Amino acid sequence: MIHFYKAELGDTTAITQLANSAYRGESSRKGWTTEADLLDGLRTTSQEVAGIIKREDAFILLGVLNDEIVATICCEWQALAGKNTVHFGMIAVKPTLQNKGYGKAIIQAAEAITRKQWRVVGFHMAVISIRHELIAFYERLGYQRTGEFSDFPINPELWQPKVEGLNLQYLAKLA
Repeated sequence: MIHFYKAELGDTTAITQLANSAYRGESSRKGWTTEADLLDGLRTTSQEVAGIIKREDAFILLGVLNDEIVATICCEWQALAGKNTVHFGMIAVKPTLQNKGYGKAIIQAAEAITRKQWRVVGFHMAVISIRHELIAFYERLGYQRTGEFSDFPINPELWQPKVEGLNLQYLAKLA
């Protein structure tokens, strides 16, 4: 059975490896959430992950199965329109374990923890707009498209787009 805990600095390497293997490269093709055809490069670095873990207004929740980190979600507190909300990002499940309910489980656990810890009134996330199957997954969890879009961020030190004109679509859900 999967269980959850907040990441510590000692988890940095495992988190980085999991996120990169779930999003990019050939290993990501073993799952259904790959970005390998959209982006080259890395999803994150150990330095970025460690920086998030050290923050007071953020944490990374880990899903652990048989002593192995198999799922992650980054939870960042944000005040939107004067209300407590949380932005979810870096949602990743080990590619060979995708489609088994672990993604849904870690999102629901993150929602419950942030409701209690930060008394949030809503959750939001950004998804590459052409990832229709991923957006549909989040919609099944109660997230709705906000109608807001932004250009996909440029970060040539980490990733390089393979497709022109990528943008992010925003999804939200009331707590």
